[in-house]
Amino acid sequence: MKTDNLFSDKKILIWGYGREGQSTEKWLETHVSPKSVDISSATPEEMLEGAGDGYDVIIKSPGIVWPPKADSYSEEDLKKISVISAKITSQTEIFISTFRDKTIGVTGTKGKSTTVSMLAHVLGETSGKKVILAGNIGLPCLDYYDEAEGDSIVVLELSCHQLKGAKTAPHISVFLDLYEEHLDYYGTMEAYFEAKSHIVSRQMSGDKAYIGENVPEIKSESEQIRVIPSKEDLEGIELNLYGEHNRINAYFVKKICMENFGISEVDVLKSLNSFEALPHRMKKIGTFEEINFYDDSISTIPEAAISAATSIPDAQVVLVGGMDRGISYSVLEDFMKEHAEFKFICMYATGKRIVEELGEGLSNVYYEADLEGAVKKAFEITDKGRGCVLSPAAASYGYFKNFEERGDVFAQLVVKHGSDKSL
Repeated sequence: MKTDNLFSDKKILIWGYGREGQSTEKWLETHVSPKSVDISSATPEEMLEGAGDGYDVIIKSPGIVWPPKADSYSEEDLKKISVISAKITSQTEIFISTFRDKTIGVTGTKGKSTTVSMLAHVLGETSGKKVILAGNIGLPCLDYYDEAEGDSIVVLELSCHQLKGAKTAPHISVFLDLYEEHLDYYGTMEAYFEAKSHIVSRQMSGDKAYIGENVPEIKSESEQIRVIPSKEDLEGIELNLYGEHNRINAYFVKKICMENFGISEVDVLKSLNSFEALPHRMKKIGTFEEINFYDDSISTIPEAAISAATSIPDAQVVLVGGMDRGISYSVLEDFMKEHAEFKFICMYATGKRIVEELGEGLSNVYYEADLEGAVKKAFEITDKGRGCVLSPAAASYGYFKNFEERGDVFAQLVVKHGSDKSL
């Protein structure tokens, strides 16, 4: 039975009306004959108090926290949570339930967007099939529902929020890596990992999972393949991207394409070489006042900032800081202490915290209140012919709409405070 038939003659509640909620409403209008469709912006607490009563299905947007955060629940609340949770599904769940056999899902703390884009690029050039790229990148996946019904391959980027309540997983799953992230939402690394692990644990016998070196063991019926490439494995992978981590991501792509679609190594490597870096991911934005500026606004964890500093050949100054979500910055702070060859301009809440935790005495660490101040300082302290990279190691929220806006504002400020010598 097709998934859309399961919603016919049901009372449906769309919980959350952002881009995905609006996409879900459109899909229901065009593919389903429900008894009714309502939209709710209820808080998790209001949902627990009865906002979802009377509905057969609740289609939840991924950013909504469920169940509501609490130190403890009463027995009555636990019963309500169980009843409501049984009704909850998501756009991702609907899509994967229908098209799981042709779907490759990719998650991980960092590298998801580049990997899915790289994979879709290679498959699009070499497989002979239509390739659909969706999920946490581009348009919501239900926008591709009709397109996916043909002879196609679906590549989905899957965030921890999209996976948290997942009951179904793709036929081919990829779990790239795991680092401390989203603790403001999940509270603990264990809860964060549990959410992401569903991409593997919900698989069935006959499915495949490609898993990175630092990802803990996951119980599943699927075939699990540890991807730990040697130096020799990475030879021949030539990319127009900075960073060893991207070569490792490319190796995931290479294995998936060769082992599941019969694509030759020569064709995979040729296609990988033609792939261009995505915006806001160690992307050069230009040369201004003889300084090269790079946008790595996608960086939201300490390891990403370290990777940017060590991967961009001329990097000298790194701009870090943003929303404080409670993750540890010790690994980045240790790097700052041990690598005086780099200069760090800290900003916003996490930047202030990093400076306070480091204490006095480091001549390569500066503090500016915001991004504009950091850009001005960068022009002062970056040597001619060297590079300055925005790699915040923190979320953008509270200061910018998203990491894309942060990167765009960075580029605008660089133009504002410097003359473009690259034109």
